[in-house]
Amino acid sequence: MKPIALCLLLATVLPNYAEDCFPKPGWTDKPNPLASPDAVPGGELSTFGFQFPKSFNPYLDNNSFSADLFSMLYESLLSLNPLSPDYEPGLAEKWSISDDKRTFTFWLNPKAHWSDGRPITAADVKWTFDAILNPANLTGPHKVALEKFSSPVVVDDRCIRFTTTEVHWRNLGAVGSLQILPRHAFEKLDFNKINFEFPVVSGPYRLGTVREGLSVTLERRADWWNRNAASSRGVANFQTLKYKFYDSQETAFEAFKKGEFDLFPIYMARLWMNETSGEKFSNNWIIRQKISNYDPIGFQGFAMNMRRPPFDDVRVRKAICHLVNRERMNATLMYNQYFLHRSYVEDLYDTTHPCPNPLTAFDKEQARKLLAEAGWKANPATGLLEKEGKPFRFRFLEREASSGKFLSIVAEDLRDAGIDMQIDSKDQAAWTRDMDEFNFDMTWAAFGSSLFKDPEGAWSSREANRKMSSNISGFKDSTVDALIEKQKPLFDVAARHVLCRDIDRIVFAQYPYALLWNINYKRLVYWNKFGTPPTVLGKYNNESGAAWYWWVDEDAAADLKDAMKQNRPLLRRPAEVTFDAAFPGR
Repeated sequence: MKPIALCLLLATVLPNYAEDCFPKPGWTDKPNPLASPDAVPGGELSTFGFQFPKSFNPYLDNNSFSADLFSMLYESLLSLNPLSPDYEPGLAEKWSISDDKRTFTFWLNPKAHWSDGRPITAADVKWTFDAILNPANLTGPHKVALEKFSSPVVVDDRCIRFTTTEVHWRNLGAVGSLQILPRHAFEKLDFNKINFEFPVVSGPYRLGTVREGLSVTLERRADWWNRNAASSRGVANFQTLKYKFYDSQETAFEAFKKGEFDLFPIYMARLWMNETSGEKFSNNWIIRQKISNYDPIGFQGFAMNMRRPPFDDVRVRKAICHLVNRERMNATLMYNQYFLHRSYVEDLYDTTHPCPNPLTAFDKEQARKLLAEAGWKANPATGLLEKEGKPFRFRFLEREASSGKFLSIVAEDLRDAGIDMQIDSKDQAAWTRDMDEFNFDMTWAAFGSSLFKDPEGAWSSREANRKMSSNISGFKDSTVDALIEKQKPLFDVAARHVLCRDIDRIVFAQYPYALLWNINYKRLVYWNKFGTPPTVLGKYNNESGAAWYWWVDEDAAADLKDAMKQNRPLLRRPAEVTFDAAFPGR
């Protein structure tokens, strides 16, 4: 499964600065140290976009694909340094933070303009903020970090000021990372219907052709206002970015091997182990690479809807966890390539901070004991567990055919324990609509992570019943709420991580998810016609970094064409790339 199906709203840390203006004196716009000086613009990169989303607008459809696509169309007030979590200018050329850390003022770059030639103004920033906070707009997860702010004040066309009632380490990131939309293009429209048409943009690409359910293209803008900046050299190189959508990863992979698109990120161990051999791979026409960088590890699992029976009982949820045979699935379906989750924040644990959570083992006897304690008794006639005359039957909402082989194993073990799990298969868009309304019993959900953890969206009681919330399980706990509040004013990352580990321990013990597995590297296959930097991807990238850092190498493309005609091999590229080895000293 792709381990980033949803996006948690996570801000980057605000350094512990007193009142000051930024960027700091002496800062200059410099070339991106990860971008290759050999990169040339032009050509096309086509890749797998997974299933067609409900919307390309990530404010309305909180998924990683839409977020990646949108980042090519619209820019934020601030950008991030490619090697560190430090803010740098984006649409804003400078900014200031008040002494009490409650007021944030941004001055827009006078060069910044929309694709229709109009200047980007403070009024656009204010309109974007107000649209997200509008109760009528279905922007639930994005409201979390902004609700403590007043509507920003437009000081003048180029200056805007945000004020909050709450000191919080994420505040600068919350407003600085807003992707600003053009007021004049959208203000007369229903925001909830801004899904697939974006006629005016600010970023390095514009929307090209949309074939619903099939593909979407982005076209490189020669008139991007920031095209000639030093930091823009060697990035966003492709003239066309094309994303193709398929119902299943297996179907997409077969299309990739036929040359129907260029890059395939592999999220299925079987494909990686069994389907990446043969002439095209042995001759290095297709490159097979394992990429290790600093992209934070998220989590995935079977989310249980705690808002309604039977999953409102922690004993039932824990029993379900004991009935998910992760060890068997990892061994028989995934070649033991994955580690089994025992935490929601895996990268906060190491030898210095060992994880205290037990590894939940497959244990039918323990599950039966817990279910009996919860009042479930077997009906001799049907074999199903019953409580108050109702059988233990629930609906598993799934969205990808490839999950079937996993779910069949789970269903078999559940049935043996007296539980009937019915599979409700839907496409990505329909699945998202049900999730937005919490219309599910159990589902497979996966979340990305961030360098700096913000537990509020996923675990705050206040988020449990907000539509489109990231707290999809409906988790509520007063002790967790208190810890979330306690970490907000802490600007020391290590101190926050102590509290995040405490939260993790409490959440784990409540079993809102039957946690599954993960890997800490990327598996890429791509046709051997591209130039890449030595690191292949950025320091914190997933496969989306290819669209930013790669380029078409015309010599390599010609060599590939000739090699396939002549049936000869090409030079091998590294099978494994580690960021620190490829970019030493940083």
